[in-house]
Amino acid sequence: MRLGWSEARLREAVAAASGPTSDYDLNPDVAPPDAPLRAAGVLAAFHADDGRLVLTKRGSALRHHPGQIALPGGKVEPVDADATAAALREAHEEIALDPAQVRILGPLPPHRTVTGFSVTPVVALIDGPFVPVPEAGEVEEAFTLPFAHVADFSRYHVERRRWRGGWRSYHAAPFGPYYLWGATARILLGLARRLAP
Repeated sequence: MRLGWSEARLREAVAAASGPTSDYDLNPDVAPPDAPLRAAGVLAAFHADDGRLVLTKRGSALRHHPGQIALPGGKVEPVDADATAAALREAHEEIALDPAQVRILGPLPPHRTVTGFSVTPVVALIDGPFVPVPEAGEVEEAFTLPFAHVADFSRYHVERRRWRGGWRSYHAAPFGPYYLWGATARILLGLARRLAP
């Protein structure tokens, strides 16, 4: 399925109702720990002219999700009013995205990760030219994925691997050299399903 870029369709998708997601959705036999979740926000920022989505490859020395493909973002700090503020602050720090270039369309439902975060994805548009500048040590690379890949839910499939003595299933949507998987893939799959005609 080929889906062309449409800001109107993206706005409709953000406004559509759906429930929260979790890394545990595909692994119902694994009980989540009974512990408070830490709030985080990530920015799903699409270029307004053609719908390319900005993603990062996380630094290999990071404590959480080293080397993985991710949306810019991080945990909500005391300086942040909410998850949207955290996502904007982190995107500025990680890839030098000026918040003045960003138009917020709205949040998607939160996603629970196996690392104990409740991640709120914030969908936004980037107006005007933007060349990401990866933050040394935090971001190994910044790149974009075409809207047609992100929006096509047939590109997403389930894989599994050994994890903590058992098998763990997860969503994946690889693109060229970029192995998009886990929480980021699950968040984008939720958006892709909302974008389906």
